[in-house]
Amino acid sequence: MSTTDDAIRALLLLMPRLVGRAKRIPVPGELRSLSLAPRHLSLLAYLLFDGPMTVNDLARRLEVAPTTVSLMVAELSRKGVLERREDDNDRRRRIVSITDAQRPSIDTWLAKGAQAWRTALEPLTPEQRTMFVATLKAYEDALDE
Repeated sequence: MSTTDDAIRALLLLMPRLVGRAKRIPVPGELRSLSLAPRHLSLLAYLLFDGPMTVNDLARRLEVAPTTVSLMVAELSRKGVLERREDDNDRRRRIVSITDAQRPSIDTWLAKGAQAWRTALEPLTPEQRTMFVATLKAYEDALDE
């Protein structure tokens, strides 16, 4: 691709296909009835890949208010997807994690997308990966303007 316009044309063709393929990743049967939204997917991905964490840690990573995460955690806890427990080091804090019963289904659901990203990103240098993620973020920000 020699020009910005060439790259834009390629991405305008690629992005709908990419989103379409991501949407076709089937939600496991045991999770279908839970009516999970895209915002839940990001929260579950953090807990799956980075392990249990506090509501404030999740809020920081998701770039939303802690009250928003608290509402999502409460909703997913009622549905048996997440559990909250006291932090052994500070009993005022709650640690959020995926329940053992739901972990295999969530792992299966998210594994294909994670592996595809790993395949695409591993050949890149750390600087290239940083630029790629920053470019996608800049695209998202430009759509919001």
